[in-house]
Amino acid sequence: MFSYQPYGRALDIEIFRVSELRQRTSASEIRTPHRYDFHMLVCVTHGEVTQWVDFLPVPCAPGSLLVLRPGQVHRLGDSQEWEGWMVLFRSEFLPSDAQTIADLLPVLGLDQLPEHMVLAPVDSDATQEAIVRMRQDATRTALPKDTHALLRYQLCALLLRLCILQDQKTVTQTAGSQGLQRFVRFRRLVEQNYAGWHQVATYADALGCTEKSLTRSAQKASGHNAKSVIAARITLEAKRLLAHTDRPIYLIAEALGFVEATNFAKFFKRETGVTPAGFREGYKA
Repeated sequence: MFSYQPYGRALDIEIFRVSELRQRTSASEIRTPHRYDFHMLVCVTHGEVTQWVDFLPVPCAPGSLLVLRPGQVHRLGDSQEWEGWMVLFRSEFLPSDAQTIADLLPVLGLDQLPEHMVLAPVDSDATQEAIVRMRQDATRTALPKDTHALLRYQLCALLLRLCILQDQKTVTQTAGSQGLQRFVRFRRLVEQNYAGWHQVATYADALGCTEKSLTRSAQKASGHNAKSVIAARITLEAKRLLAHTDRPIYLIAEALGFVEATNFAKFFKRETGVTPAGFREGYKA
């Protein structure tokens, strides 16, 4: 797990350009996949690059914004012909429930933001302007508590803007569609419970619908049935743990809700075509 270690001033948020990252670390380190314990925004401003998120390629061009969460695996890609902004911040930097309830800061539905947003030019410009302002304010001479407060409100404003943009898109897509709305709730439940809930019936009960209805909603929204969505999330977490920890396979199986490691091994091979040990060895090689 790659921990938060700000370069320079010790703040709970760090803003810098990709070109600055290239100057302070090696090319091989940049190309290395990392699993983060903090949030990261990557805003592409010039050029094109294929980045990798959770072992899948994500082609990025100007207007692309990656929204990465703690626990995800990310690689910046091999291309040197692109530029952009990176914003790193700890989870604790976001407002607490008590503060949002008091309306001191907005409620942020970060779990609703996709990993890859493609912003319209006007929205991309507004996002870049907000990031540049945060970068300038982070370097001002001021007490750390005042700087943190200012940057925190600015970050919340930026994230709220992104949430509004995504909400507008989601409303357009799901207007009048009960099935799509059900799928959104299903995906949220999977993210919260994949390690304990492996059966479609469990999710259907929680959503107050039948297994057939849930499977139909998942198939229409994603092209995959509900069972496949659950299996894909379990497989992804297994890959993360195999690639970026030295935890024994039997403990990974246990953490993901498998009573027997052999059952986990069969499941993983069925989903990926390789054994857990084979995936770990191949990834590290």
